[in-house]
Amino acid sequence: MASRTHVQRVRLLYKTILRLHRGLPAEVRPLGDGYVRDEFRRHKECVESEAIVFLHEWTKYAVSLAEQLGLKGPHTGQPLGRPLPEEDLEKLRDEQVCQLYELMIAATGKQDGAKEKT
Repeated sequence: MASRTHVQRVRLLYKTILRLHRGLPAEVRPLGDGYVRDEFRRHKECVESEAIVFLHEWTKYAVSLAEQLGLKGPHTGQPLGRPLPEEDLEKLRDEQVCQLYELMIAATGKQDGAKEKT
């Protein structure tokens, strides 16, 4: 029964995040939805210690996104996004840093250090 509760909590978090993404700008929503689907699928069979960290971080994301979107009313909305503290970046595995970089390229359309055409 405990695992069923865990599965229900994961499903609720997943659906909540996708629901929150409805408030994102149309051009980034597909990118965000795809990333969430991929990450949840990728962690489906992870060990318990990873699952705890995974759920904690995605819950923080959901809360942060809700605050940024102003779900308590339009007057409470904030600009989307937030800086990633260096100490958090240092905790990431190489694979995660690559994913983050690819996400940045997909979101901005340009690579770090790439020259822009004028």
